[in-house]
Amino acid sequence: MSNPAQQPAPFSTVLRTASAEEHQAAEQSSFMSDLLGGRLGVRAYTDLTGQLRYVYRALESHLDTLAGHPAVGPLLHPALLRTAAIERDLDHLAGPDWRETLTPLPATAALAARIEELARTWPAGYLAHHYTRYLGDLSGGQIIRGVAERTWGFARKGDGVRFYVFEEIDNPAAFKRDYRAGLDAAGGTMDEMERRRVAEECKRAFVLNGAIFTELAARYPLSA
Repeated sequence: MSNPAQQPAPFSTVLRTASAEEHQAAEQSSFMSDLLGGRLGVRAYTDLTGQLRYVYRALESHLDTLAGHPAVGPLLHPALLRTAAIERDLDHLAGPDWRETLTPLPATAALAARIEELARTWPAGYLAHHYTRYLGDLSGGQIIRGVAERTWGFARKGDGVRFYVFEEIDNPAAFKRDYRAGLDAAGGTMDEMERRRVAEECKRAFVLNGAIFTELAARYPLSA
């Protein structure tokens, strides 16, 4: 009889544990701390939203191809799609002409390019970015939504914060449990070396996201 203590950790746990340090660093960046602390204005929030549009366009531009992948396809739930919600928020935050002025930061362009590359060449690596962004939106992203609503007077779950509102997900906690179970199943399709590579890519995903926060912080420095 096998010893339960010797069973490998679920793949979702492996990813969370492997990237914990990088996740914390991104979460506690000066930009996010200032934004969540209400020390930045709506302009900074709008800038963050604009940068995220590039990230989600990259995440959502190869779904037809990725849908058939045995590890990735089952996790591509349409209820997660964010691009349309981001664009609606930008219409509200920046006005109808935002497409004419929006440009990606270098860090944003680097992250989007990495996601695009992985979607084409290594779907299992793409999965690390899918997990990092969407599960984060369903978790810490809800804190950002609450701050935005309180600080800048957006209607609850209305224009300006629709990116963080998953209207087709009635029970986020249950959805996240199912998503993690899907990750665990995806890990079961990979050998040990592949699982380690995906864990490393998950760490890289948080680093690349954190680099966007660093560049945004340079745009919105606060006096000591």
